[in-house]
Amino acid sequence: MTNIVICGANGHMGRVIADVISNRDDCKTIAGIDKVTAQYADFPIYENASELPEKPDVIIDFSHPSTLDSLLDYCRSNGTALVVATTGYNEEQTAKIKKAAEQIPLFFTFNMSLGVNLLADLARRATKILGDQFDIEIIEKHHNQKLDAPSGTAIMLADAINGELDNRCSYTYDRHSVRAKRGKNEIGMHSVRGGTIVGEHEIIFAGRDEVVSLKHEAHSKSVFAVGSVNAAIFLKNKPAGLYAMDDLLKED
Repeated sequence: MTNIVICGANGHMGRVIADVISNRDDCKTIAGIDKVTAQYADFPIYENASELPEKPDVIIDFSHPSTLDSLLDYCRSNGTALVVATTGYNEEQTAKIKKAAEQIPLFFTFNMSLGVNLLADLARRATKILGDQFDIEIIEKHHNQKLDAPSGTAIMLADAINGELDNRCSYTYDRHSVRAKRGKNEIGMHSVRGGTIVGEHEIIFAGRDEVVSLKHEAHSKSVFAVGSVNAAIFLKNKPAGLYAMDDLLKED
């Protein structure tokens, strides 16, 4: 049995994660962390990790980048494993996450969906064949409440592609301010925000007289919740280190 604490428990994703866990018999939610401490299930919710009366096996963080420092402090002090599923981190915060993995088992990915991680793998394969002859653009779509743009997943996909191109490409986020032809060594990223779109990511390989597209659509946030819970169970009793979806898939 894996004892889990949900950070961001009163947010939409926190509630979805709690529901996913409640329908499994290999893990349970023992507490939540959130600025809003109203209880809606059979576990208490505390404002800060330091208030937790019981040490969990794993904390799943689906909250906000501002909680990172206190969460890392608690996990390092208590040797608690951490699944980081929040997006919108800056470079300094990402460096802190990677540094903390030297002391605790830490699962970090920009997207918890199995399908999105397959998309990244397919993008790498396509880039090996098409990359030098095709222009590459990424379009991501999300609901109108999302704060960061481009999405962390779009950046993850761009990084996967760029890695196959010896990291020679720059990222272009907007074209309206510069009147110039598209450069050869660039990856364009475009963000759409509207309605209740859960998440769509499309990679376009545009060549001479032909276009190849790879696309993933998330129709429910439960796909991310299931992935984060699987990551938490995977992380229990692992040694300190930085883990990602590839590690989980290899074990399966």
